[in-house]
Amino acid sequence: MTPDGLDLNLLWYFLIGVLITGYAVLDGFDLGVGTLHLFAKNDLERRILMNSIGPVWDGNEVWLVTAGGALFAAFPKAYATAFSGFYLAFMLLLCALIFRAVALEFRSKQQWKWWREMWDIAFFLSSSLSSFLFGVAVGNMMQGLPIGADGDFQGSFFDLLTPYPILVGAFNVSMFALHGAIYLYMKTEGELQERIRGWIWRAFGTFLFLYILTTIVTLATVPNATYNFRYFPWVWAVVILTILAIANIPRAVYLGYPVRALISSGCTMAGLIFLFGIALFPNLIISSIDPKYSLTAYTAASSQKTLGIMAIIAAIGMPFVLGYTSVIYWIFRGKVKLDKMSY
Repeated sequence: MTPDGLDLNLLWYFLIGVLITGYAVLDGFDLGVGTLHLFAKNDLERRILMNSIGPVWDGNEVWLVTAGGALFAAFPKAYATAFSGFYLAFMLLLCALIFRAVALEFRSKQQWKWWREMWDIAFFLSSSLSSFLFGVAVGNMMQGLPIGADGDFQGSFFDLLTPYPILVGAFNVSMFALHGAIYLYMKTEGELQERIRGWIWRAFGTFLFLYILTTIVTLATVPNATYNFRYFPWVWAVVILTILAIANIPRAVYLGYPVRALISSGCTMAGLIFLFGIALFPNLIISSIDPKYSLTAYTAASSQKTLGIMAIIAAIGMPFVLGYTSVIYWIFRGKVKLDKMSY
């Protein structure tokens, strides 16, 4: 804590959460569009789906890169431990994100049917796998990892694929698919838009079922999930607001307000990520071997001087990121229109 009373460790715990939230809300609909890609009827519709995210998908991933860089600089011990445990999973995620980008760029380079279908499948698989792996990571962080006294992961890749993380991974895929369907409803028109509206209802039903199931399983198998609620009772307000955001999604879609539905979906994701952070706090990585081996925002952090310099850089840089994001979305607002420069 600095002399003026500012807890820099807590500040960076919060800021990394903000960056992760920004990535989930913005790139979440990108990944969701990829998961829904094969539901399009023909080549024209698939091009429309790709071009709905075409101007923004790469900019959205800046949030993930920034979150990773901030974690490395602010909490290097947690970063190193995470890579020791999730190394193979991270490599799979990296490959999925690369193939997703390649599919976007290569799909329309040739007119051959087999060529486009191959990249359509690659786009779907890489988007769905990325969404799933993000959820698996969250599930493992909630239930804890076999971290020893040396801070290294003591298990194997398959130890990460237990039932609870797999459930959270499936839930995350459904959440991103719903987010993506709402985004497509906002960006399309005509017959395609009406069919996408049907996708939203099916996606919402799947999301709601998995949300309820995941909540029940979390409360039953992760006893510390609500431990901090006794110290921060105001967190219950976030729970209520998140539930209200979920309830407003079908209402907004029914009334024909896609922007409101998208905002509600984004607020749902932000609320869930906030509750995830509260459930972990002050831990960054929980050890299932012994709680004393867990890495917290205070035991895994860089020096106070480093955190202070980072805070100054963040104060200067974040407005640029927010400004860039706002300008891009403003420029490319409106319905998707295909031209010779489109994917």
